Amino acid sequence: MAIAKQYLKSKPVCKVTFSILAEDANEVSVVGNFNEWDTEAAPLKKLKNGTFKGTVNLDKDASYEFKYVVDGAYINDDAADAYAWNDYAAAENSVVNV
Repeated sequence: MAIAKQYLKSKPVCKVTFSILAEDANEVSVVGNFNEWDTEAAPLKKLKNGTFKGTVNLDKDASYEFKYVVDGAYINDDAADAYAWNDYAAAENSVVNV
């Protein structure tokens, strides 16, 4: 799993690329408070090496909670900037700081 950040000079936005190795998965998406936890809002594209990858534009100077949804299972990113407890989910969420 990996997170890559590219800050834009022209806008207060950071392009965040999320990637996760899931060779046997059929569908993977990234969900978080940046897309209302909508499993269809940010689907990731499967690459030939079995990695799913996608980019989301996030406002900079903020923190966002997120998880990957791999064939319906919610998974944290082991390369996240931090983790935050979520009472609603009764679990920790990954955090990305931009």
